[in-house]
Amino acid sequence: MKTLTMSTAVALAFALPAFAETDGFGPLLSPAELAQVLEAGDPLVLDIRAADDEGYASGHLADAVSAPYGLFRGPEDNPGQLPLDADLTQVLRGLGVRADLPVVIVNQGKDATDFGAAARVYWTLKSSGVQDLAILNGGVNAWTEAGYALEKAPVAPQPSTIDVQFSHQWLATTEDVAAVVEGKDSALLLDARPESFWKGDQGHPAAAKPGTLPQSQYFTHSGWFSNGPAIVDAEAARRLAQENGLSESDQLISFCNTGHWAATNWFALSELAGVENVKLYPDSMVGWSNAGYEMANVPGVFRNLWNQVTSVF
Repeated sequence: MKTLTMSTAVALAFALPAFAETDGFGPLLSPAELAQVLEAGDPLVLDIRAADDEGYASGHLADAVSAPYGLFRGPEDNPGQLPLDADLTQVLRGLGVRADLPVVIVNQGKDATDFGAAARVYWTLKSSGVQDLAILNGGVNAWTEAGYALEKAPVAPQPSTIDVQFSHQWLATTEDVAAVVEGKDSALLLDARPESFWKGDQGHPAAAKPGTLPQSQYFTHSGWFSNGPAIVDAEAARRLAQENGLSESDQLISFCNTGHWAATNWFALSELAGVENVKLYPDSMVGWSNAGYEMANVPGVFRNLWNQVTSVF
């Protein structure tokens, strides 16, 4: 089991359920660290896997509430779209989320893409006003591999009265991105997708066409993972950010297809590397392309086909 630093151990020893001034809570917790947090108090544990026998029902951490990732996503034709504040308020109330109650987000931990779901939920909760957040690094797989048990009995959440007023501090809207593309604002537009998407050789099925944002560069989300599904620590994230010139921009906007992989880049840069003014563009290329905005790096065959189709209308 991982040995905690003296400051972390002391903080955990005196922690109350709110973990008010605990240095050891988040943004990442190893299984050993989470086990000690659970002994010290009662954070809300959200299991974001599907509720079926392939996910939550197959076994979950003790007291974990089922909170499937789909609750935090948009419709099928624009999965990255943010829910309305009123809808998100109802979701979070039903899960028992409170602004002053620490939340631990648990995913399966099968690969780097799976981590993006936890990062997206973390970003959503932080923007909704939750003060203390952590992701179980490596998810359920890491938890069981470390020898910790799971339970199968479903856990009924205790409804809250949270009122969501979604913060724009870490949010980039389509209008914000358009202002950058048009030269009315400045930002590093960072594509979290694999290079084939950035080049336009691949596209998301829900996108109007392949391609990327004009002026963008890419850093693939999987670059933050060195050995399995656990993301790198803060020191490694800072080094990677510096080596790739990702900590020099006054503003950085992370995007992908639907704001999933982009959430990993946002989390690594904002929460681990400590880069300021990092924003997530949730609608990403599906929302951007379907709104008819300018695309870059669109291969000729796709571009010509698109021009033929749109010229009919």
